[in-house]
Amino acid sequence: MTSKKHGAKPGQVTPIASALSLQHTPPERIAALHAIRDRHRGDSSGPQCARLLEALQTLGHCTTFEASRLLDLYHPPARKLNLVQQGHEIQTTWRTVQTESGEKHRVGVYSLARGNQ
Repeated sequence: MTSKKHGAKPGQVTPIASALSLQHTPPERIAALHAIRDRHRGDSSGPQCARLLEALQTLGHCTTFEASRLLDLYHPPARKLNLVQQGHEIQTTWRTVQTESGEKHRVGVYSLARGNQ
């Protein structure tokens, strides 16, 4: 696992990123999420919201799994709520993914509503 303070250099694939191959996350997507994480450093809600919003705007969607592990959001549903309170319309669908331990979990898939991008 990587440290909370983003020990990886920009663009570097971390042990967590390689473990995410279990859910078939393309390396390009992992790199894009890490780049977003590195552009909006900080652990307060502001930078976390900025990371999630940029991921939704540039990548089209983001799972709670990706948000937590690749964007370093401590509690993705709270950041989604913050963005909704700011006026962003975010839709949630559901997907089952396999985690690093091999367990399957139901995770949210966030996307911006059409016309809100």
